[in-house]
Amino acid sequence: MNQRNTVIRLSLTIVMTALVAVSTLLIRIPNPMGGYFNLGDVMIFVSALTFGPIVGGFAGGLGSAIADIIGFPLFAIPTLIIKGLEGLIAGLLANKKKIYRDVIAVIIAGVEMVVGYFVVEWFVLQWGLGSALAEVPANIGQIAVGGIIGIPIAYLLRKRFPENLTP
Repeated sequence: MNQRNTVIRLSLTIVMTALVAVSTLLIRIPNPMGGYFNLGDVMIFVSALTFGPIVGGFAGGLGSAIADIIGFPLFAIPTLIIKGLEGLIAGLLANKKKIYRDVIAVIIAGVEMVVGYFVVEWFVLQWGLGSALAEVPANIGQIAVGGIIGIPIAYLLRKRFPENLTP
């Protein structure tokens, strides 16, 4: 990769990180357990499926953690890890020529996210099994919306960006 493409890729990473943070903060629908439904996963999937695992992992982890620092600081570190892995996994499994691979990538990355928050809430924060399970449906819904909106956007973006900027 030449220096120009490196600068462009770094810039895209920074922009996607900011977009993940903004989309997480912009629309927050509280759930009964104290968490909230947001559109951050849309941008995580757009980042990962369009630009690959490094951009997706970095933007997903740091962008989401920044949003949590502002609103839910208790979750900032777990979010950095969970959402970073979500973007990394989605980016690793995506395939720009086969959209069904994007669907598989979103499902597997989504399972990681749902299980990750469940483990943190039940074992680390010790909220109890009932409280941890109560968060699962909202997290599944968030992944579903993220995939339904994010996959088509990523598909269209990949068709527009030069080959050397997409996986």
